[in-house]
Amino acid sequence: MSDIIQLLPDHVANQIAAGEVVQRPASVVKELLENSIDAGATNIKLILIDAGKTLIQVIDDGKGMSTVDAKLSFERHATSKIRVAEDLFQLHTKGFRGEAMASIAAISHVEMKTKQDSQELGTHIKIEGSKISYQEMTATPTGTNIAVKNLFYNIPARRNFLKSDTVETRHIVDEFQRVSLAHPEISFSFHHNGKEIYQLKNSNLRKRITQIFGSKINEKLVPVSEETEMISMKGFFSKPSFSKKKRGEQFFFVNNRYVKSPYLNHAVVSAFEGLLEQGYHPSYFLYLTVPAKNIDINIHPTKTEVKFDDEKAIYAILRATIKHSLGQYNVAPIIDFNRDPSLDTPYNLVKESSSTSSPKISVDPSFNPFNNNTKKRTAFTPKKDSSDWESLYTYTNDFVKQEKLFQQETDPLANKTVQIQKKYLLSSIKSGVVLIHQSLAHQRILYEEFLESASMKKIHSQQLLFPITISFSSAEIEIVYSLKSELEDIGFDFDEFTKESITIKGIPISIPESKIASVLEELLESVNLDVPELNYNHFDHMIASFSKSLAIKTGTFLSQKEQESLVNRLFSCKEPSISPSGKTTFKTITLNEIDQFFAR
Repeated sequence: MSDIIQLLPDHVANQIAAGEVVQRPASVVKELLENSIDAGATNIKLILIDAGKTLIQVIDDGKGMSTVDAKLSFERHATSKIRVAEDLFQLHTKGFRGEAMASIAAISHVEMKTKQDSQELGTHIKIEGSKISYQEMTATPTGTNIAVKNLFYNIPARRNFLKSDTVETRHIVDEFQRVSLAHPEISFSFHHNGKEIYQLKNSNLRKRITQIFGSKINEKLVPVSEETEMISMKGFFSKPSFSKKKRGEQFFFVNNRYVKSPYLNHAVVSAFEGLLEQGYHPSYFLYLTVPAKNIDINIHPTKTEVKFDDEKAIYAILRATIKHSLGQYNVAPIIDFNRDPSLDTPYNLVKESSSTSSPKISVDPSFNPFNNNTKKRTAFTPKKDSSDWESLYTYTNDFVKQEKLFQQETDPLANKTVQIQKKYLLSSIKSGVVLIHQSLAHQRILYEEFLESASMKKIHSQQLLFPITISFSSAEIEIVYSLKSELEDIGFDFDEFTKESITIKGIPISIPESKIASVLEELLESVNLDVPELNYNHFDHMIASFSKSLAIKTGTFLSQKEQESLVNRLFSCKEPSISPSGKTTFKTITLNEIDQFFAR
């Protein structure tokens, strides 16, 4: 039998490695930015074309490379950071694996110019699919200028898996924010398709946060700081009153490296216990410094996961530090979301409690319990003022109403539909019953109404008496701007886009003015979460997002008429069985299926 195991050619091995390191354009951006930081750059410029699919260029003023180093940097496992295996546990730099540049060069056209300060001329290299096609000396500034063009040009199947430019840009922005937040001492700039997205001057941590997320975030930040033998911690978190439904602004940095850690996130959230409404999340920017020997960051190719020697201790310190800052800066709101304010005793009654008179009881001395002719009454009966007879009538009416309501609730067959747990609607049909998810059903109804209005050209904009100004981060504004024409097609009328806000002077008639901000935030969230497009175009994606924002939510009480209206409108839809996001809106349970439940 012949041998079947063979060594892979270098270009194939590099493409396989690229699958781990380079998942999308954002992966390349992360690697190049981190290389610039490791090179000691004080100014870093990022330039993109077509969300990085056509061009990703990073220019820095770091120490640059010699001709030999420039060539070696594209070889696999070539690194300046590691000499022996023990160095893996004493890492103080970003890149160290020595495979990122080789992986990038295997799936793109790379052009690099680099020069050290001591050299008069620098090196100019061009690489196509891991092969050097050009190498010459050239005049270039100190530092490195590297351009990655036509990403995945030789792996078309991989390129086809990339999302829309809007989604890919969002991922790149995320990486840019993480790197720039980790290094406020470095100046960063970011340009996309010739437009400036960020211009970040070197500053302190608080200023860097406001540079990225807008000046209005400054008032929301609460500082946190702690020093122990095991860990030092600094950063900011948002006041509970500014919590959000989305998790966007949550950043952990360990030794100036962004990491994802559900475990540490749980420590922060538990510190806010009792201070946040259900479904809301705090924002935070937390920087942890731990001895390099006590952590392992070499557990994932993207280096975004970290393992601590003593996780439980880190958890306890983090939670206690957050709780301490909440109390120290008096930002813990004295509020109980489950408390009924109407049960509070007014302050003036508490103050004057000493003068409050005791209730009086009047006794009827003529009452005889053995006298059958005596009207039914008790010996101790509070006297009623004759002028208060109307209250007795009101009480009787209320009691009758409650009795009728109780009869309805205990007899669901008396109505066409019954609401269950303020989430589902149960309706009786000939073959059995149908169970409807009220929120998903309403999303389908609104979605088809939007589509019909658009197809009939009936979507109109209602002009606002006072324009609405909504604050967003620069990245979020860029996303809204990229969708501007589609938003205008459904009735939005924009007045102005600035780096920190959007001014709207007209809105679709179907969207209440009070919900405009939440509707746009929901749209941004769907883009951020990389929602599967399901063959939607931008317009479909948008109205699906709006339908979700405007639909009635779980926990909403519906009157009998509202229940029946929702059911009738749902089954008037062209596709009543699925929501815009592809979820089931209702389930039919036949009598035979119900009988089977009790036949066992």
